[in-house]
This record gives sequence, C-alpha cells and structure tokens, in this order.
Amino acid sequence: MPSMTDSRPVESRSFHQVSWSTVLADHVAKAAADWFVEDLGHECDWTSVGLIPAGDFSELDIVVRDEGVIAGLEAAAVVARVADTGLAWQPVMSDGSRVTPGTVVARLAGPTRSVLAAERVILNLLGRMSGVASATRQLVDAVRGTSCHIYDTRKTVPGWRLLDKYAVQLGGGWNHRLGLYDAILIKDNHLAALAEDEIDPGAAVRRVRAFIAKAFPPSRAAAMVVEVELDDLEQLEAVLAAGPDVILLDNMPPELLAEAVATRDRAGAATILEASGGVRPDTVAAIARTGVDRISTGWPTHHAPWLDVALDWQG
Repeated sequence: MPSMTDSRPVESRSFHQVSWSTVLADHVAKAAADWFVEDLGHECDWTSVGLIPAGDFSELDIVVRDEGVIAGLEAAAVVARVADTGLAWQPVMSDGSRVTPGTVVARLAGPTRSVLAAERVILNLLGRMSGVASATRQLVDAVRGTSCHIYDTRKTVPGWRLLDKYAVQLGGGWNHRLGLYDAILIKDNHLAALAEDEIDPGAAVRRVRAFIAKAFPPSRAAAMVVEVELDDLEQLEAVLAAGPDVILLDNMPPELLAEAVATRDRAGAATILEASGGVRPDTVAAIARTGVDRISTGWPTHHAPWLDVALDWQG
C-alpha cells in the first residue's frame, strides 16, 4: 500500500489519502511492464525497427492540447525508465498544475526507437490521469466557498485504482476508502440482508463496532472508519444515536439533505454527513450548499474525458 500522506490537514475520521511514494512508484513499474507487453507483445515495434537506425537519438516535448490539470508526470517518469533506462524524462510542470493548450509539461529524450515504443503508453497514462484530475478540479471549484469536500468512490478502472485515486488527489479531491478492507461501509444490500433478522441500521452500527473491537488490535480498531448508508430519513435519529463516524445519504434531493443536516446539528452529533448520487458539475453546488460535509462521486473516474496530450518533435 502506498504512503498515505497529504499536505492538507486530514479531516476528522477520514480515509487514507493516496500520495506519491516509492511504493506507488513500484506499483506503476509493475503495471508498466504489462502495459508494454500489451502494446509490443513479446516482440518489438517493427515499424520503428524497419525504418529507424538503431543509433538515432531524439528529443520531444510533451504538450497539452486542452485546458485542465496535468496529472501523472511522476508516474510517466517511471514508465519511461521501464521502457528504456536510456530514456531521460524531464518534467517542466508539477503534477496538479493547471495547464492551457500549448503548455509543455515535460521533455523526453533518448534512443528514437525507445521514444516511439514508449510514446502511446506514456500518453495514455497522462491523458487518463489528467482527465480524472481535471474533472475533479471542476467539482472542487464548483463547491468553493462552502465547507464541503469532494470525495471519490471505488468506481475506478480495474487495476488502476491507486492511479485513479491519486489523480483525484491531484485535482484537489479527497479519497474515500481504497477497498473493502480498510473501512466499514454498511450499504443498502448489507441492510437488506440484515433486515431478514430484523436488524435495523442503528443495530448494524453497534454490531460492527463490537466486531471491530474483537477483531483488530486497538490501534487499527481506533482508525477504522464506520459508515452507514441511508436512503431516507426515517431512521436518521436512531442511527445518529448509534454513533457512526459517517452517514451516507444516498440519492436524496437537496431539501432532504438540508433536513438531515439540521437533524444532526440539533442532536449535537459529531457524525459526518456525506451525500452521494446524481452528482454532476451542474448539481454539485446545490448539494454542497445544503451543509453536508462531503460529497462522494464516481463522476470524475467514470465520466471524465481524457485530456489531450501529445509528443511533439523538437525542430
């Protein structure tokens, strides 16, 4: 698991936050080996071998064609090393920087055959990560002026979760749980299964608290976030009394979200309220203005267009 540190103050009862680290770099290196097998098979770029002399050397600019947030530059450096240790990667911008069309974000130099073999893998990485970061920044900008934070979800590309979540961080968002192993989230299907035994959401919270205390050492038990999902407000007061760290308010209109915030505040509860469902750039500001603490959304990771990034030959 990568180092989970962040320059921003961590929210109370937050999840682990993904940051760049040697462990994440190792993760990228292992993935890159597979990416190159996908592109080169177990052979080579026969077009370049047939056309480019083995000793040719080239220098190229990595140029952004769109406005957005650049993400993946540190990961791209790892990919370049995997492609050929003779490739030199020189970042010009920093990950998380805003960019405009024509911005040079990095330079790549080395054997021409290796540059051409690495080109598409590097551009795919930068395009995907920058698209996620840019979409996240769009949501973050939309809720600016409120106290609400934008969180991601587990709706990530299989095998790309850490990179998707790192891109969300670079866009100014926050990471929800990494997987099923690092936090408790009692969702609607858990509650449906428990309802057969007449166990309501509040009782589910108490049951899982007791489980955590028995199953984990004290330090891990204390760090384990307990969240429960509600799709109506009928049992909100009872669930607040059970003391979850977070209540996920799923697919509720702004008026119900505002009512939930008022109920929580009247109760004097420390529980964090998180809204989810129907979150888009045109809806996120209204959701944030209800007073919820967090908005979790898969929109940046499953709807974001890629940022157009290209390699330009230096003349």
